[in-house]
Amino acid sequence: MAVPPIGASLGAAWTSVRSALPDSCLNSQPDEQLHFAKFGRKPNDTELSTLQNNGAEGNFQRVDSIGGDDESCGGGEFGSSRHKISEWQAGWNVTNAIQGMFVVSLPYAVLHGGYWAITAMIGVAYICCYTGKILVDCLYVTNEEGQLVRVRDTYVSIAEECFGRRVGARIVNTAQMIELLMTCILYVVLCGDLMVGTFPDGAIDTRSWMMICGILLLPCSFLKNLHHVSTLSFWCTMAHVVINVMIMGYCLLQAATWGWSEVSLRINIFTFPISLGIIVFSYTSQIFLPALEGNMSDPSKFHCMLNWSHIAAAVFKSLFGYVGFLTWQADTQEVITNNLPTQGFKGVVNFILVAKALLSYPLPYYAALDLLERAFFKGRPDTTFPRMWSLDGELKVWGLALRVALVVFTVVMAISIPHFAILMGFIGSFTGTMLSFIWPCYFHLKLKGPTLDWGTVAYDCFVIFLGVLFGVIGIYYSFRALVEKFQIGLPF
Repeated sequence: MAVPPIGASLGAAWTSVRSALPDSCLNSQPDEQLHFAKFGRKPNDTELSTLQNNGAEGNFQRVDSIGGDDESCGGGEFGSSRHKISEWQAGWNVTNAIQGMFVVSLPYAVLHGGYWAITAMIGVAYICCYTGKILVDCLYVTNEEGQLVRVRDTYVSIAEECFGRRVGARIVNTAQMIELLMTCILYVVLCGDLMVGTFPDGAIDTRSWMMICGILLLPCSFLKNLHHVSTLSFWCTMAHVVINVMIMGYCLLQAATWGWSEVSLRINIFTFPISLGIIVFSYTSQIFLPALEGNMSDPSKFHCMLNWSHIAAAVFKSLFGYVGFLTWQADTQEVITNNLPTQGFKGVVNFILVAKALLSYPLPYYAALDLLERAFFKGRPDTTFPRMWSLDGELKVWGLALRVALVVFTVVMAISIPHFAILMGFIGSFTGTMLSFIWPCYFHLKLKGPTLDWGTVAYDCFVIFLGVLFGVIGIYYSFRALVEKFQIGLPF
């Protein structure tokens, strides 16, 4: 039997792997059109094709946002049509959103959910990847010539089409704002928890550390476009890799003491819904996807980027949560780094995690800012208040003050609600299930329903059912746990 040369075999394997990487997703536009078409088309949507412009190549014709300054409009809720990003930069932002700081609470989720929590980490990743694709698909219609035309540019514009212009905008804007601001608040809470864990006997308490971190976040007020946010997300991802190597390396060294039998197959109805809310919250990226896809220089690579980012997240999160729990078992804390053995090791890891949290903050903060601008500061007669940008593209003084006030608001809220894991579970059960499960599938059925096959319709209905179930149960038990915590008192 002839054995092929090792070099040739490795070369062929590398070629196969590289062809699937984000920068080599060489889907031609017809293939991508078929990929979108798989989710269906509503025939009478083609009348909207008159809105197309020449902003994209080939079959991808996009409609940028109307109004706003050149630096901040176009491409979705928060983005600039003049600052396009590559599929890698889009991937950094998605990774920032779904592999963010909340990974440190995944072993805590396994503590309360056992193997069901690990299964949920994989299943929720698949569902969120699917709902992200169909949400972006709702931005497009097919015109009479068979071309894909981007006639909507935001999550809100889809909701306006389905719920009505007045009600849809308010409902989705409110949910997005809650999700984004709570994400920012959680980053500040986590910074305080990490720093007080690093210096448990220091003179600075948790609230003071939160205020110090808030001061370090004030420069976020000067961010102008998504390109700058993507750069920060890249360094956030690098810090994420360093932390993962350090923690996973320590856990592997402790493999001889792993408690394999401690991972339960049973569900604690009082604690598992909180774990499920944490998992759902950690995968929420749908808010950013219309903007990221709209700002990509090659939108045909969006699906490939989304697949790889969610596959990587599912693999890592399930391994990290499982291995982390096996190492510390019943002693697993809300923030896993507080379980590290020596104060020096814990301090190094916590410092890097704080840097990662500070680098993660700009993405949801910038998205929340743009939502506020679109809702209240587009200028008369569109909104009550004038634009916060001057004609030369610079922020007005009061506009900068508003941005600073938003940072201060998140810090004040973090000081008031310090219970990290339970709060994350509550928000994930509330806005996370609506934005990631229920609404994308409902919009898909509403806009594309007549052309969907029965299997897709059934799956969309199943995801909506899961979203409602997870949301109702999670909200109830998370709120109950929060009430119990506040009856005990604040932990400082």
